[in-house]
Amino acid sequence: MPSPRLTPARRRAAIFAAFFVTGLSMATWVTRTPDIRDATGASTGQMGLIIAGLSAGSMVGIALGGPLVARRGARFVVLTGMVGIVAGSVGVAIGAALGSGVIVALGLAAFGYGMGSGEIGQNVEGVDVEQAMGRSVVPSLHGCYSLGIFVGALLGLGANARGVPVLLHLLGVAAITAAAAIWLLTNLESDTGKETAGPTAELTSPFPRTSVWREPRTIAIAIVILGMALAEGSANDWLPLIVVDGFALSATVGALLYAGFGGAMAIGRFSGGFLLDRFGRTPVLLSSAVLAAVGIAVVSFAPHAVIGALGVLLWGAWRLARVPGGALGCGRRSGELRPAGQRRGHRRLYRVPGGPADAGLCGRTLGSARGDSHCAGVRGVGGLLHPQDCAARARCGHRGCAGLRRPTSRRVSASV
Repeated sequence: MPSPRLTPARRRAAIFAAFFVTGLSMATWVTRTPDIRDATGASTGQMGLIIAGLSAGSMVGIALGGPLVARRGARFVVLTGMVGIVAGSVGVAIGAALGSGVIVALGLAAFGYGMGSGEIGQNVEGVDVEQAMGRSVVPSLHGCYSLGIFVGALLGLGANARGVPVLLHLLGVAAITAAAAIWLLTNLESDTGKETAGPTAELTSPFPRTSVWREPRTIAIAIVILGMALAEGSANDWLPLIVVDGFALSATVGALLYAGFGGAMAIGRFSGGFLLDRFGRTPVLLSSAVLAAVGIAVVSFAPHAVIGALGVLLWGAWRLARVPGGALGCGRRSGELRPAGQRRGHRRLYRVPGGPADAGLCGRTLGSARGDSHCAGVRGVGGLLHPQDCAARARCGHRGCAGLRRPTSRRVSASV
């Protein structure tokens, strides 16, 4: 039962804050990776193993996020995700201060769990608020994440330029995230997304939970999302190191280019809803995949840092296709509710925040950090391989699909 004092606008502000501080925390870690690498004395390959902690934590968070939302509600998952991000930031800060790659990796694992699970809860909350307000909300929520990355990158730029210790920088951002989590506690509904036993379509469905993975459309969507998530993860994990090691520039310049990446992402996300409605999902998805592939290729092979910077902007701008609910909106068939197992399967497709830890090993093989982006180049092509999955969306009832018909069931929306 919604609390009368928690208006949709107040809940939206809370989710805005959750997305923003998540992006802020992510950018803080990314912009300090050169200093953290130097503090731990890690090679490019060893740095890939350290970053594997982030990937592993993210995968665990994504796997557990959906069931936890169904059992405990989205607010619980959002708050525990924030705890993971705060604990992870503190762990990375302490590990860097002690010069321990193992502690940094463990901190990244907690950080990745917080991001992986927390974003699922944030999206469930966001879609529920969108239903309550009767207008598009979720794309702007993800724009706030990119805005947080942009602001965090600018703060990282200043911290690198002024020589602020990694310990103080990460602990300061962790304190901001902890304060946001405390505020969220009183501004989100406790039962959003929670599923209860009863004579619902979920319990009476004749379909097994694994049936979703037998659908070609689900596999196509998974491949597209995996490729796009890995493309973003390559930038999140390696872009400042590429600038420092590949172009022989300072960590401050690396933070500046990452800020440009975050700004391009924010513009793409805030404009993505309009472009999808105006031109349709297939053209926008294909255009975004081309932008990603071209941007990564430019960064990989650019002979000069200025040309590489242009590639970074293209790399960030491809996010215009990653408007939430687009790929996963087909958790409904036209006119009917998908079985709960299938809806949970779609929920797990959503994001791979950890990014490509294997790129470090690939970069070591190719001889430089710029090898990391060579390895990432093929990932943007994932969006080009399966454009046919968009054609099926014309028959889907989700607002983000070609029919542009808003779902009316709160239960359907909460599980997208």
